[in-house]
Amino acid sequence: MGAAPAIGAKVAPGRLRIEATLAGQALAEPPVATWRHHPLHDQRAGALARATLADQSLFGADLVKLTPASTWQLIDHGLVDAWAGDPIGRRRIRRPVIRELDDWDRLRPLPALAGFRAEILAAAFWPGPLTLVLPVQPGGRVCDLARAGLDTVAVRVPAHPLARQVLEAFGGPVAAPSANRSGRPSPTTFEAAVSETGRAAAVALDGGPCEVGLESTVVALLDAPRLLRPGRVTRYQIEALVGPLAEAEADARRSPGRLTRHYAPETPVRLEAKGPGPGEVFLAFGPAGQGPDVLNLSPSGDLEEAAATLFTFLRAADARGASAIAVAPIPEAGLGEAINDRLRRAAGAIG
Repeated sequence: MGAAPAIGAKVAPGRLRIEATLAGQALAEPPVATWRHHPLHDQRAGALARATLADQSLFGADLVKLTPASTWQLIDHGLVDAWAGDPIGRRRIRRPVIRELDDWDRLRPLPALAGFRAEILAAAFWPGPLTLVLPVQPGGRVCDLARAGLDTVAVRVPAHPLARQVLEAFGGPVAAPSANRSGRPSPTTFEAAVSETGRAAAVALDGGPCEVGLESTVVALLDAPRLLRPGRVTRYQIEALVGPLAEAEADARRSPGRLTRHYAPETPVRLEAKGPGPGEVFLAFGPAGQGPDVLNLSPSGDLEEAAATLFTFLRAADARGASAIAVAPIPEAGLGEAINDRLRRAAGAIG
């Protein structure tokens, strides 16, 4: 803590005023704190944060207390409630956690900050390509079979209008495995998905080509936040909100796409290639020569374009019967981490 300002001095709002007061100095303008309920906004973390910051700006506050809905401590234990318009924020309990004395013994300790971090990430990236791995709640609706007997469940809210229509029509969560056979490259078009599933799927819905081209980012919120699978939502975007991401370690088994050889075509894949060898198909990136055996993930060197074309080109190259698929180097920054993860697994170069 720095040197305290002189007694009676005016200091800028914020840290200096707080430090001076803690040091026992008398200020002409002591620190100001605000505390206010926002029942109209506390249904979502983002809306509550914006309303609280607006109050901070209005009153020039140095300290702000975040005041979520009064039942927030129990929601992660399975409580279901709703705000019915009460102006002071009182809520209606639809499914209580404690019905009888023995219910107290059934409550499990929850990972510190898991629910808080989940709210932050959901507010920022849902609907969208982010999957959160969370503890199963007591009395939860996801059966053991759908979560492979694990004590966690992976949840995502899709942004695609067709997927959202299906969920709305069904009226509940859907267990949704990938449309590719295990270990194969992910399909990113309707035709590729049908070729993978064949007659195993009773109904096929065509939502058009995938916009992102990569599977969702998977983050576990069980102890420290862990990145289980990189994807369109980048490490940097997540760490900006919840702090550093730990490595997957033992939680890797809770996510798909973690096999040493995964997303793999039948044709061998060679990474960090400067060009095609004899009989090879070349997946280029950035300015490169053209030819019948060259497919360019992004001539302009754009990582988003490369992500969108990756699996389509892997499948196209695989269909040519080449001796190998040679892939140009891809930068690791941003979305490049996810692209390189898929390529290394396609080549069996992890583990």
